[in-house]
Amino acid sequence: MGRVNISHVNNMHNQWLRNMNFYKTEVSILKGILTEIAGKYTGNEVSKVVEHFENQFLIQNNNIDAICHDIHANIDKIAREAQQSSAGYIDGALLEEHTLLGNRADDEERIANELVHSFRKFAERWM
Repeated sequence: MGRVNISHVNNMHNQWLRNMNFYKTEVSILKGILTEIAGKYTGNEVSKVVEHFENQFLIQNNNIDAICHDIHANIDKIAREAQQSSAGYIDGALLEEHTLLGNRADDEERIANELVHSFRKFAERWM
C-alpha cells in the first residue's frame, strides 16, 4: 500500500468537510421551501411527495452528520500518528480508512446532488 503526505490528507479532509457543510446548508434551505409548499397545498398528491422529501432530507442530514463525525475521527487518528512519526506520511490501515472515507463523501455528494435535482423539479411544479 502506498504512502500519502499528511498535508495532502489534511487538504482532502477540509474539502470533504466543506462539501458536507454545503450540502447540509442546501438541505436546510430546501426544507424551508418544502415547508412553504406544504403550507400552500394540502392535497393528497402533494402530501405524499412532501413526506417523501421530508424523509429524504432527514436521512441525508443524518448521513452528512455521520460522515463529518468519521472525518473528524480520522483527523484525530492521523494527528496521533503524526505525533508518533516525524516522516510526515501515513500508510497502512489509516490510509485505507482515509480512502474509504473519501468514497463515502463522494457518494454522499452524488446522492445529495440527485436529491436536490429531484426536489427542484418538484418545487418548480408547485411553486
